[in-house]
Order: sequence, then structure tokens, then C-alpha cells
Amino acid sequence: LRQYNLDIVKTSTPKKGFFLGDREFEPVELRLIADAVQSASFISQSNSRKLISKLEKNLSIYQRENFRKQVYIDQRNKTDNDAIYYRINELAEAIDKKCRVKVTYERRRLEEGSAVRNEIRIMTVSPYAMIWLNDHYYLICNNAKYDNLLHLRIERIKRVDILEHEPVRPCSEVSEYPEKFDTADYSAKIFEGFSGTVEVVELRCAHELYDTIADLFGNKLAIIDADENTFTVRVEAATSAGFIGWVMKFGTKMQVVSPHHVREAVRETAEAVAKQYAL
Repeated sequence: LRQYNLDIVKTSTPKKGFFLGDREFEPVELRLIADAVQSASFISQSNSRKLISKLEKNLSIYQRENFRKQVYIDQRNKTDNDAIYYRINELAEAIDKKCRVKVTYERRRLEEGSAVRNEIRIMTVSPYAMIWLNDHYYLICNNAKYDNLLHLRIERIKRVDILEHEPVRPCSEVSEYPEKFDTADYSAKIFEGFSGTVEVVELRCAHELYDTIADLFGNKLAIIDADENTFTVRVEAATSAGFIGWVMKFGTKMQVVSPHHVREAVRETAEAVAKQYAL
């Protein structure tokens, strides 16, 4: 085994024997991966168990026992789409080939009388990237009918047909990226799964929100003013309904300074919420 570069260690305490000293993954690394699998709502219960079972094979028989005791899969928020692996592979192939796809997309709709029905849409889109955001896996794409980006939950995609002879629409026509779609940059600017126009926004925040802002926008924040209670920061964000909701959840601890139309959108939303709860 040593000739095959395995780290076989001989020991005499607490008893004589041999063990594998160095494994591909440390137990803590597998724990982190397993936690991600457990919490991912777009991975079905059965697929989660299969993945975690494969992870266990990287542990010794003694480590597996402790590992299993710590594994808990919350069934309440898991998708029932076991075919998501196939959808991800098909979409990745289309993105790599830079060709459009026809997708069958399913959403739930509430009708009169509290009846819930599944609404099926078939659309042709240009796929640019897949991102994991807010515990969901999204396809970032463009529907040719519109000049913007569309987010589709991948676990809701029931079928993918790759259109080999239909090239994707250039992302420069529907986004701020002139040549290649920048997944990392885009992920940092969208909120709660909503896309929108990316703008420079000034926010006045209470000091206690600094960590929250830095976690989201990065440590190199453009702080343009500060006093003993607040600081004003300039960030780039997609000013969508998701952004408005994100600002409002901080209440009086965050205020949009500019641009004016975003500030007005927050004010109008706050007034509408206050009216809804008026006595």
C-alpha cells in the first residue's frame, strides 16, 4: 500500500497495528460538505442520502459511526425532483456550447377556493450561468422576448432540450457585461433572487450593520462619511424589489440616500405596508 503512495502508519499504542494516516478529506471537511448537502433544498431527500453515503466512504469505519450520528436531513424543505442532476448536466452542456435551450418550467399557482395547481410554461432561453443563491439553485438566462435577465429555479425545470444550432444571445445585449458573463460579480449584486438594473447606491447605516454590509459587498467598502452613530457607504446593487425588501428589513438602521428614485421606492413600499397594518 505504501508503494501506491498511501500513508500507512505503524503504531504500538494504545495497541499494535497499522492505520491510514492521511486521507483525501479531513473529517471536518466532509462535515462541511455534508451540511451543505443537507441544507440544500434543491437536492431531493433520496439524492441527499446517496451523496452523504458516498462522502462516508472517505472515512474509517470508526469515523463513519460518529459521522452518521450527526447527519440530519430536514425533509420539509426538500424538492421531490430526483432528476435535477440530469437538468444540471444538460444546462452545463448548453452553457459550454453557447447554445439556447427549450425548457419546460413548472410553478405552483393559487386559484380561487384555495386550490393549488401546477402551471407549466415552455420557453426558449439563452443560458449564461448557474448560481446557488439563498438556498436555491438558479439558471441565469434571457428570454428572447425581453431585454433583461431571467432567474429560473433549476429544481422546477422538468425538461431541457438543447438547441444545437441556435447560438445564445450575446450577454452584452441584456446585461452590463460586454464579453463574458461575470457570475461572481453578478451574484454579489442581486438580492433575494431578484435581478434588476445595477446602480450605484448610497446607504446610511448604523454602525452595528458594518459586518452585514461588508459580508455582502466585500471588505473594501467605499465609505464616504461617518459619525459616532452612522456611516454612509457607496455600493453597486441591482435595485430590484428584492433590494427594496432587503433595505426595509433593517428598519430605521438603514436609509437609502441616493439615487432619488430608489429612495422613493423604499418610501412608497413602507407607506403601503403601514397602510396595510393601519387600525
